[in-house]
Amino acid sequence: MGAIYFDRDLSDDERRAALYSGALFVYSPRATTRALCAFASEMVEAAFAPLRPEDAHRELAVERYAKLLSELKPAFIHHPESKRLIRALLADLGCDPEQTYFDVPRLRSSTPNGYLTTGIAYAFHPHRDTWYSAPTCQLNWWLPISALNPDNGLGFHPQYWSRAIRNGSRDYDYDEWNRTSRYDAAKHIGKDTRVQPRAEEPFDWGDEIRPLCAPGGLILFSGAQMHSSVENTTDRTRFSIDFRTVHLADVATGSGAPNVDSECTGTTMADYLRCSDLAQVPEEHVTRHASGFGRDLAKRPAVESHEGPGSSTGR
Repeated sequence: MGAIYFDRDLSDDERRAALYSGALFVYSPRATTRALCAFASEMVEAAFAPLRPEDAHRELAVERYAKLLSELKPAFIHHPESKRLIRALLADLGCDPEQTYFDVPRLRSSTPNGYLTTGIAYAFHPHRDTWYSAPTCQLNWWLPISALNPDNGLGFHPQYWSRAIRNGSRDYDYDEWNRTSRYDAAKHIGKDTRVQPRAEEPFDWGDEIRPLCAPGGLILFSGAQMHSSVENTTDRTRFSIDFRTVHLADVATGSGAPNVDSECTGTTMADYLRCSDLAQVPEEHVTRHASGFGRDLAKRPAVESHEGPGSSTGR
């Protein structure tokens, strides 16, 4: 993995090049990131009222909690204000509104001590988004609403930037996911039976890093980065927002991070909206990426088993 940049003022072209080389970018809170997080926080507080959202798991049955999330999260995703605030954030950080496309934002919740880690509040095991049919030029924008500490945020696994691991992406197709699994997340309480690509050999946790920024800050990384949900061992729920972007010039040329081990089919390319006018990615680009454009595996030896500490289960 590359460097970690803190509040660096690079052009969008320079930043994307660094991200495609394995860098992470961490930003302090700024007006546009605070605005997005404040809007989400207002919706969360309204949904859980009169309970404090961070403590609501102590009072609610898990089925009731999951139902609240199943109503809250789509409301945030599809609210016009969410899209407006994301477009303002991207412009503030130097993204070209004619070239930058974003997908809808997700509101995430990480409850303590295994209260709800499936379905609508899925706790992600180590994975790359490219295992889930994301293009290699996808960038992930992650913003904590709640305070982060080492026991409730995101974990990154730098050695896997260039190290392949045997995984289940060969069985994942985005179109099939949308048809069979995307819209029934709230039904999965206690056990999640949906197909989720994961490591199929022991996972080495030894070099995990957990960058921490203040609420309203931002962590930016490539969709090819190996990352996971840190098990929340605090006593409060952590809420966060994430969304993804692609740059049209990179979409057109198949540029992006190297693909070391993703063998999925389909593409998420049709999900992105142009910042300037909310138009979708042109159909010819969607079709090309769906057929595997830009997904060639990096020239490397066949994947071999690497023994390491820990296990390949989610965290």
